[in-house]
Amino acid sequence: MNRKLFLLLLVTFAFSCKEGKKYHDEIGSAVNTNSKLLNDILEFQKELNASYKNPETSPLPDRYRAKFESLDFFEADTNYIVEANLELTPDSKSFMMPTTTERKSLERVYGIASFVLNGKRFQLEIYQDLDLMEDDGFEDYLFLPFLDETNGNETYGGGRYIDLRIPEGNTLVIDFNRAYNPYCVYNKKYSCPLVPRQNYLTTKVMAGVRDFKKE
Repeated sequence: MNRKLFLLLLVTFAFSCKEGKKYHDEIGSAVNTNSKLLNDILEFQKELNASYKNPETSPLPDRYRAKFESLDFFEADTNYIVEANLELTPDSKSFMMPTTTERKSLERVYGIASFVLNGKRFQLEIYQDLDLMEDDGFEDYLFLPFLDETNGNETYGGGRYIDLRIPEGNTLVIDFNRAYNPYCVYNKKYSCPLVPRQNYLTTKVMAGVRDFKKE
């Protein structure tokens, strides 16, 4: 998969992921931010669908794109927005991440994200593409590939990806509603990084894009 092309599509997506708390104005009326979180998820889905419909940006072959209306998303669910503690790994060594083709991606582990999801505590490695960070606009890009117990059933067997940005502090918001499939799910001409086995979540992540059913 040409990740640079795909990232250009996603760079305008708003990463406005905040906890679903209640905020109070001066007269004491409460505003539940869950509605904003849900709207952000729906806007992400709308923009992702638009990129798949556009012949200039879509990974879909013409025979699928011609009738394309929408990706198959799980229902938007703010329970799959987590606040993770990010432990930086500044001394991590670079390595070549294998892909679905002979191409390899030069990566390093930027940090370890620790969080609670579905009542269980997990850790995931967060990666930094050392080639991509040299491009303007992607200096703070982070890559999160992951596997979970929906793979091979509800979702693609090879796992899914989430795009992130370097946070200002040691807290990283991960919205699993933004999980998307590698491009090679739709078209074998793309080269897609393989998800490292250590990024396997022993739970079902019922959020984001479901598997692509070819009809």
